[in-house]
Amino acid sequence: MSMENNYLRSFGGTNLLMDSDLKITDYKKSSDVHFITYKEKQIILIGTAHISKQSAELVAEVIKSEKPDVVSVELDKQRFEALSNQKRWENLDLKTIIKERQLSTLIINILLSSYQKKLGKKLGVNPGVELLEATKVAKENNIKIELCDRDVRVTLKRAWRSMSFWQKTKFMTMGLASVFEKEEISEEQLEELKDKDVLTELMNDLGKTMPVLKEVLIDERDSYLAKKIKQADGKKIVAVVGAGHLEGILKKIHEDENIDLNKIEVIPKSSSISKIIGWGIPIIIIGSIFYIGLEKGFHEAGNNIVFWILANGIPSAIGALIAYGHPFAILSVFFAAPLTSLTPLIGAGYVAAFVQSYYKPPVVREIQTVSEDVNKVSKWWQNRLLRILLVFILSGLGSVLGTYVGAYRIISNLF
Repeated sequence: MSMENNYLRSFGGTNLLMDSDLKITDYKKSSDVHFITYKEKQIILIGTAHISKQSAELVAEVIKSEKPDVVSVELDKQRFEALSNQKRWENLDLKTIIKERQLSTLIINILLSSYQKKLGKKLGVNPGVELLEATKVAKENNIKIELCDRDVRVTLKRAWRSMSFWQKTKFMTMGLASVFEKEEISEEQLEELKDKDVLTELMNDLGKTMPVLKEVLIDERDSYLAKKIKQADGKKIVAVVGAGHLEGILKKIHEDENIDLNKIEVIPKSSSISKIIGWGIPIIIIGSIFYIGLEKGFHEAGNNIVFWILANGIPSAIGALIAYGHPFAILSVFFAAPLTSLTPLIGAGYVAAFVQSYYKPPVVREIQTVSEDVNKVSKWWQNRLLRILLVFILSGLGSVLGTYVGAYRIISNLF
């Protein structure tokens, strides 16, 4: 039996179609394959759905038939290792993630991974199978592989930094709400999804609500991918990208000649307004207490200090308690919140999460199943990794509430 037949058999022996009645062996007629001449290079651009068996078959067929000098894949080093290494979660350095204040990025990653995995199960294929298939076939045929996507950590950090506080809150709320949705997907919808780049579809939907996300997650990456594909080392290049990037790359492959990749690889610093607000609140609180001490006496100033400690400590501790945090995590956030609220350098949620991870670290099994457990409300309290995230979220929200309550009371006492 030929390698091609073996490959088709691995997917149940079904000869799937790409377009209406268009067999995969007719890839040159497929609307998902584009032949581009750029200077002295021939670029064969394939648009795929990230959870599609058909896309994996199309990718394999094109690479085997065209025998390019290089296969350029819409992956970065981190995502490639994540897809190819099934035990990647075992190496998760949670304490380092917390120290570098990257828990928000981890939450986004888990939510996106869960969304794709959930749809992938319904379609009977793992997310990113066509990207892995591209690297697999390239290796089998001794073809050079180049990863052409921007570092996913940079992309997520740029997306996070580009949002305002309220946009971040809205995004997290939408993400968590979608996780627990029980709406069933019909057969018709599943068929539609087979022809789409699901992650890009999700980002496009988010882009309608939050244009800033679409700019970072889609538009910037279109430019980045186009530039990297053009720079690939070879005269004949097969490039495998999500279908949602096709239109943007086709447009930018002959444009944006002078695009500076360094500019869109930089994680933007916090805006001046954010810094002013971040340091302004502590200055106002401390200044107000000092003024109260001068005008009304140090006893009154002491009362306000006590109120500030309780206003911050109690809701933060209650948040950690609701998350079923370790007793030391609850105590630590109670004492830390009044201080962390006076500096933008670290949040109370990170203190609680670090202590929680120290005393109740997740076991390997819980880390491996996090993308499935995240869809079940009860698992947020049972899975230790999700519980750490829950401690981080709820104690952080408690600290925000306490800051506003405490600030309002103290400023009111000025008059």
